[in-house]
Amino acid sequence: MALLSQHRTRIKVCGLTREVDVDAAVDAGADAIGFVLYEKSPRHVLPARAGELARRLPPFVTPVILLVNATPALIAQALQAVPHALLQFHGDETPAQCDEAARPYIRAARMSPGFNLLDFALSYPASQAMLVDAHVDGYGGGGQVFDWSLLPKGLARPMILSGGLHVGNVMDGVMAVRPWAVDVSSGVEVGKGIKDAALMRQFCEAVRTADRQCAETA
Repeated sequence: MALLSQHRTRIKVCGLTREVDVDAAVDAGADAIGFVLYEKSPRHVLPARAGELARRLPPFVTPVILLVNATPALIAQALQAVPHALLQFHGDETPAQCDEAARPYIRAARMSPGFNLLDFALSYPASQAMLVDAHVDGYGGGGQVFDWSLLPKGLARPMILSGGLHVGNVMDGVMAVRPWAVDVSSGVEVGKGIKDAALMRQFCEAVRTADRQCAETA
């Protein structure tokens, strides 16, 4: 059991907009809950709304604020509304712009052939983790799976696997990549921003099953 706990894959459910979905995600076993403050996203919420939803979270479940090329004013509003949030920069933010918030953050990386994730990670030395997602037009992974073989070994930062994950493929992703965490949004939805409690529970159960299988084969 010690080996299993050592390699427990953390789970982030992103793009929540409703109280009932926040409660269901926590009950399912999510370690982190993401709120999207990007106005072009169909899952967009205002800072005040993110604060309302985040106040439902129990201890040890982390609120994450997803930002895309946000202004300093929006970041300040977000941190005022959700004081203990982890920031997730998902746009074209430079290292200096990420550091300017002076808060813990994770940096999204858009994977495509030729993209050097190792160099990208090194350019963001203050990031807590690298979230790897599919490279699509616009921002975010668009619910698309990318080629996991593009991921290098030896990343000097925890890796969060994202991009088109759902109940049917998350076990494969965990066992192939062995990420520190997984991130899901559209894969547990019945509509954009509308989560399904059963899908979230099944997703978390699939991750735990993958963890057990990884421990057995280690």
